[in-house]
Amino acid sequence: MSFFSTLFGSKKETSDKISVLDKNAYARAISGNKVQLVDVRTAIEYNSGHIKNAVNIDFFNAANFQKSFEKLNKDKPVYVYCRSGARSFKAAKKLVDMGFAQIYDLQGGYMKWG
Repeated sequence: MSFFSTLFGSKKETSDKISVLDKNAYARAISGNKVQLVDVRTAIEYNSGHIKNAVNIDFFNAANFQKSFEKLNKDKPVYVYCRSGARSFKAAKKLVDMGFAQIYDLQGGYMKWG
């Protein structure tokens, strides 16, 4: 029983802190505001095109990922995206573990942005 409550308890905690937004809602949220916008793709992917004002923190570079996100404000919302949405959702779960209070993920990733 405690196994299931632990499993579902952590899932609930994660879902309370992570919101997946569609392209339009994401665009509204990041427009005109100074937000913490992070592209978690590789540098090659980032350099081939990215959302304006996004900083690149490669999800696959674990040491740099942790170090770079520790420089951000955990009390302010952070907006993450990747190519398709899978990697950024994994990144969002890591951010919850790191103590970030509010994470917004772009549904469908950069592929849906353009």
